Amino acid sequence: MESKVNRKKFVRYKEGAELYSICQSKFEKLAKEAKAIYKVDKVVLVNCELFEKYLETFRIDG
Repeated sequence: MESKVNRKKFVRYKEGAELYSICQSKFEKLAKEAKAIYKVDKVVLVNCELFEKYLETFRIDG
């Protein structure tokens, strides 16, 4: 994974889906559940830090 220095804090849906290797509809759904969505006029951005924090709740220890 890229170093945190070079990573964007906000991404659009398409870029986020590619970044996390999941389909765009699933990324949108998870981002909404994570409350990581920001809407500026007609542009929707996802906060990657909040998204990743939410994603960690699905971690399986084993």
